[in-house]
Amino acid sequence: MEYIKVNKDNLEKEHICCAISNNNDIQVSSKKSWLKDRFNDGLVFLKSVERGKCFIEYIPAENAWNPIEAKDYMYIDCLWVSGSFKGHGYSNDLLDACIKDSKEKGKVGLCILSSKKKLPFLADPKFLAHKGFSVSDEADNGIQLWFLPFSDIKVKPIFKECAKHPHIDENGYVLFYTNQCPFNGKYVPIVEQTAKEHNIPFKAIHITTKEEAQNAPTPITTYAFFKDGKYITNEQMNDAKFLKLASK
Repeated sequence: MEYIKVNKDNLEKEHICCAISNNNDIQVSSKKSWLKDRFNDGLVFLKSVERGKCFIEYIPAENAWNPIEAKDYMYIDCLWVSGSFKGHGYSNDLLDACIKDSKEKGKVGLCILSSKKKLPFLADPKFLAHKGFSVSDEADNGIQLWFLPFSDIKVKPIFKECAKHPHIDENGYVLFYTNQCPFNGKYVPIVEQTAKEHNIPFKAIHITTKEEAQNAPTPITTYAFFKDGKYITNEQMNDAKFLKLASK
């Protein structure tokens, strides 16, 4: 498999794997706009030359859009290999490339979000354990921070205090989200409209800066759903899923 690094020079012409290929679609344009602004922060987006979900996205942890303390680590936003690409060792290729690059940049290790059991849009804990990662911190909602040190070190990456106990002081449904996930460009407005049509209390909080993300009340900032102050899921909602959730 050949891989290509997406950057400012080729961003507009490259397919970004986890969204549809039409650059005029809001899912693509919102994600590419987010990526363009992150390249100056050291973000790397490495993907298969073939179209499909086969890529890794990572950034120096001090610039990650998550409330973590991980000095000199590299944070993996997303490692996604699925469909026909699974089972060929591409996840290993992408992770190995990230490790090599991170070591060359003087990083002390990698960190990434996961959970006790596999959850949508989070790294598979079984894969991480197989690759030598271990849990360095865990929030009350079961979201875990995993890490892979490159040598014996004393300081492990941890969640900031604001994210260890995910809770907000608002009733109704509240969604925190960023444009890091392309699907938000399409589905957040759908949920907003659905809630309005059915008179369901709902508020979407769009995180638009690194500072907001790094002080969010949730380890997951790409998509974090709360109900009556309690964190409930990071799973993307469409109209049907939201109505099913609200009917419970």
